[in-house]
Amino acid sequence: MSERFWEFRPLAAEGDSDNASRPVDNRALPPGEDLELLDAYSRAVVHVVDTVTPAVISVTGRPGEREGGQGSGFIMTPDGFAITNSHVVAGRSRLSALTTDGDRLDCDVVGDDPSTDLALLRLAGRDLPYVRLADSQLLRVGQLVIAMGSPLGLQSTISTGVVSGVGRSMRSGDGRLIDDIIQHAAPINPGNSGGPLVDTRGRVVGVNTAIIAFAQGIGFAVPSNTVQWVTSEFLQHGRVRRRQLGIAGTVVPLPRSLVVDLDLVSNMAVQVVNVETKGVAFRCGIREGDLIISMNDRIVSSVDDLHRCLSRVPVDSDLQLSIIRDGQLQQVVLSPH
Repeated sequence: MSERFWEFRPLAAEGDSDNASRPVDNRALPPGEDLELLDAYSRAVVHVVDTVTPAVISVTGRPGEREGGQGSGFIMTPDGFAITNSHVVAGRSRLSALTTDGDRLDCDVVGDDPSTDLALLRLAGRDLPYVRLADSQLLRVGQLVIAMGSPLGLQSTISTGVVSGVGRSMRSGDGRLIDDIIQHAAPINPGNSGGPLVDTRGRVVGVNTAIIAFAQGIGFAVPSNTVQWVTSEFLQHGRVRRRQLGIAGTVVPLPRSLVVDLDLVSNMAVQVVNVETKGVAFRCGIREGDLIISMNDRIVSSVDDLHRCLSRVPVDSDLQLSIIRDGQLQQVVLSPH
């Protein structure tokens, strides 16, 4: 494989062979008020860099072990718990973390959740610098955000942008949808994966996870509220618990006459094609051929809708399904016990 080189060329005006000798045109500078705003912007970014950088890590495999993904991460507790992407972990149980001070620390994978593309690590260290999580529900479109990490092996790199959109959905490596994804305009590249997306107060609002190939200024981050939930599941239960209905389903259109007769909102439903005999759906009376149209009063018109509803319901609470069976609308309560 050939080496990659970066070539830096000075900028010059077209047809100007000695642009450096030209005096600066002060008329091109912004007025004093704009300079003050620029200074405030710069101070905010510098403050975040000084505050957060010590807690950002580069994540790689341990020397001598098999190759795998590499990326970034961040420490969230002084006793060494850290977050990165699941695709950075790549199925490994042990990794190596490089701090911005140049210290290399062994770390174990506490939990790996491909469904949210998040993994929890435990670094072999104490009294480590760390960052706090913000409430990602408070993010607003247009808000300044800063991406941090080690793109293309360039450690301690930052980039800035704004929140371009909230509430996006993105499909994870195992096929499930990750909801409430943050879209932002801070440039990120391979190696940024797992690094923090922070606000101007130095709090983590998301975990950078993906970019769209051949697009500019379109990056995505898993929200910090999802990080909080996944972390608590790992620490309390050793895994991320999710409701399982014990069915296989497919999306089918509903006859127009049925939609009109039952006064339905959607003309699509999820048809049950298989019911596991040991699952909660079988125990509560769901049959093959049933048409699921809603769960806990939320419209269900796709399998993704089912997964989305299940992810929002506590694992120990009841579920209420609205189904169509033999042309009649019925309610079925699924109890976890």
